Amino acid sequence: MEILTNINDGILTINFNRPEKKNAITFGMYEAMANAINASNEDKNVSVILITGKPEIFTAGNDLEDFMKHAGSLASAEMPPVYQFMHALNDAQKPVIAAVSGGAVGIGTTLLMHCELVYAADNAKFSMPFTQLGLCPEFASSMVLPQIAGYQRAAEKLLLGEAFSAQEAHEMGLVNKVLPLEELLPYAEKQAAKIAALPSKSIRLTKSLMKANQPQAIRDKMNEENAHFGAMLSQPEAREAMMAFFQKRKPDFKQFN
Repeated sequence: MEILTNINDGILTINFNRPEKKNAITFGMYEAMANAINASNEDKNVSVILITGKPEIFTAGNDLEDFMKHAGSLASAEMPPVYQFMHALNDAQKPVIAAVSGGAVGIGTTLLMHCELVYAADNAKFSMPFTQLGLCPEFASSMVLPQIAGYQRAAEKLLLGEAFSAQEAHEMGLVNKVLPLEELLPYAEKQAAKIAALPSKSIRLTKSLMKANQPQAIRDKMNEENAHFGAMLSQPEAREAMMAFFQKRKPDFKQFN
């Protein structure tokens, strides 16, 4: 199973389990995560959700080969699994905690913006290389990241797409706490257990009040970004970036300027 799920003592744990591919996410994995999150909304055995990866890698983001196979579906009327996951996480009624170690690329970083608590190991690296792939931000990151980090800092991360450290992510407000790798998961599980021990109605209402009108605004921004993202996938810049990735070379975007 490339997505492992487990419910124990009120905690739904969702674990990326594809280390041989750096936990790159396929459409099937997105569907599994969306289903698990949606089911948790009505499951009285779940009080909190914990998303984890492996010690060496959280997720390398989209599996580009699988993603390009399904690229046509991104512009279809039917909601593809990647968007199902985005909406499920945005609409999750229970608090979501992420424990991040190793690389968190693309959606591996943007999904953190929709979690209540984010803990990172000191080996964590974050990046949103959308412009480097001839694409645009997704998961409402063009709206949410400036709210979290401020406009200039968000612009640096989204325009350049360069990787940044766990410490910088903490300074930006994206991460609550940075811990040694061996302490990360026990600490995140301890925090999840604290939430699970509290009155579930109070927890759900508190999250709902903090979110206020954000879910709809985020949904609108996601839809706007997704329309651009789907259109840009068929553009020559994105094709050049993908081809360069598979050919293990640097893309040449000058030909399109």
